Amino acid sequence: MPGPTSLPCPAPLRVLACGAYLKNSACRLDGDRARWSALHGDLGDAAACDALQVSVETLLGAGDGPLQAVAHDLHPDFHSTRVALAAAEQLGLPSIAVQHHHAHIAAVIAEQGLRLPVIGLALDGVGLGSDGTAWGGEVLWVDGGAAAHRWQRIGHLQPLLLPGGDMAAREPWRMAAGLMHALGRGDRIEARFAPIVGAQAARVVRSMLERNVNCPLTSSAGRWFDAAAGALGLSVRQSTEAEAAIALEACAAAWQRAHPSFDEPWESLDLRPIVGRLFEIDPANARAVSHGAGSFHLALVNGLAHAAIGAARERSLRDVVLGGGCFMNRVLNTQLTRRLQDAGLAVHQPQAMSCGDAGLALGQAWVAACTIADPHFADATDSGWETTHLIELEH
Repeated sequence: MPGPTSLPCPAPLRVLACGAYLKNSACRLDGDRARWSALHGDLGDAAACDALQVSVETLLGAGDGPLQAVAHDLHPDFHSTRVALAAAEQLGLPSIAVQHHHAHIAAVIAEQGLRLPVIGLALDGVGLGSDGTAWGGEVLWVDGGAAAHRWQRIGHLQPLLLPGGDMAAREPWRMAAGLMHALGRGDRIEARFAPIVGAQAARVVRSMLERNVNCPLTSSAGRWFDAAAGALGLSVRQSTEAEAAIALEACAAAWQRAHPSFDEPWESLDLRPIVGRLFEIDPANARAVSHGAGSFHLALVNGLAHAAIGAARERSLRDVVLGGGCFMNRVLNTQLTRRLQDAGLAVHQPQAMSCGDAGLALGQAWVAACTIADPHFADATDSGWETTHLIELEH
């Protein structure tokens, strides 16, 4: 199963959630019981899409009573979103759109029965933000228990340009080139990368960045890992998911084992100066590369810890939730957890489910149930149920 089958606190309403795009699974909430589909995989595969459809039909017929809503990701083009909207229309139910990173944090709130507001750190590859841009390195405030539909984005990693859009996620050298451009070193892109990827490719990417053509912004932590790996020469093109980040983590872990007291003091969510230093490292110098990977990890840890500790103290909170696939990185997870705990904060992360997208449907379902149970939701939709609904507190 992708996640827990029982919850410490019952959901306020019965909801079916259709999950996200990657590592898709669906979940139906009935009180304190969670019914999961199998893990379908990525919805770029036709067989996975067919499997989701079958699972949704099965979950519609399960449970202790009629459903009261269907939840889905905020992204309108996901197959899971289309399946959810079709099911809601068929049943005459409201469909609730839930922002991706909000759902990551809400999944832990539901799994562990957290009743008080939390600071959420949601780090992953990408998820559509409520402002229409690509998010992935988020500091959130999320209310607890049955109020978990109330949330606010209170911080995020410095956005990076994605030269070539989705192609940049497959070719870390593009993220490194984008960072060189951001640092005012765009004139060095061809000299740096032409010997590796070819003069034409390097020239085209430099031109795209200079003209800001097909270069959307993202706050994604995953793309920051790619940029660092590209700067260190650890990955040019990825043949498997998170290949660059895994290589970077391995180097950082090796450095940490050899230098257990090593640290990289940093109090910002802008890592450009840190990664900028990595371009000065010779990729053939294994020791220097490991040092650079360690510096990146610890700067990220310290920047996130500073933001979370400050936000928690400002709001008199003691609970921090970690969610998103980047927390599969043991160096990041272990070091960040330790720093937060040393500051007197309680750290929560998924226990019976993956920190990645496989368990996301639980968060979607919990947020949707809380949304509809809120009497203000009905007041705001007196002309009929809206097809999507999102609550984000004003900044």
